[in-house]
Amino acid sequence: MAVKRMDNVGIVVEDLDETVAFFRELGLELEGRATIEGEWAGRVTGLGDQHVEIAMMRSPDGYSRLELSRFLTPTVVADHRNAPVNALGYLRVMFTVDDIDDTLERLRKRGAQLVGEVVRYQEVYRLCYIRGPEGHLIGLAQELG
Repeated sequence: MAVKRMDNVGIVVEDLDETVAFFRELGLELEGRATIEGEWAGRVTGLGDQHVEIAMMRSPDGYSRLELSRFLTPTVVADHRNAPVNALGYLRVMFTVDDIDDTLERLRKRGAQLVGEVVRYQEVYRLCYIRGPEGHLIGLAQELG
């Protein structure tokens, strides 16, 4: 077996504090914050001299993580936040929630916007896509049963 696990998904953000608060409201836990810089980091990313603030968010089950990054240097070069769901590249992050209606109500107070509508997939899930306060696409799923 080549892969042991998936460690995290990275999301580049403009406002690290606001995004951390949004994902905390969703139910993720702040695992820690750090500043990443130095020659070694630039060799990994291919960006050369970089200075990045990160926050690592952990799902309640302890298995999934989001690495939120705010680049101080170099400056951000592209913005894909408002790409539609059929755009090439990474699409979204999906979370299973206990109560999709309650989750939507809480996240709307933090700037979330429903993309389409909440739909029922057979008698298995209620699903929806939202855009977070910075426009990132996030899926929510509520298991039925």
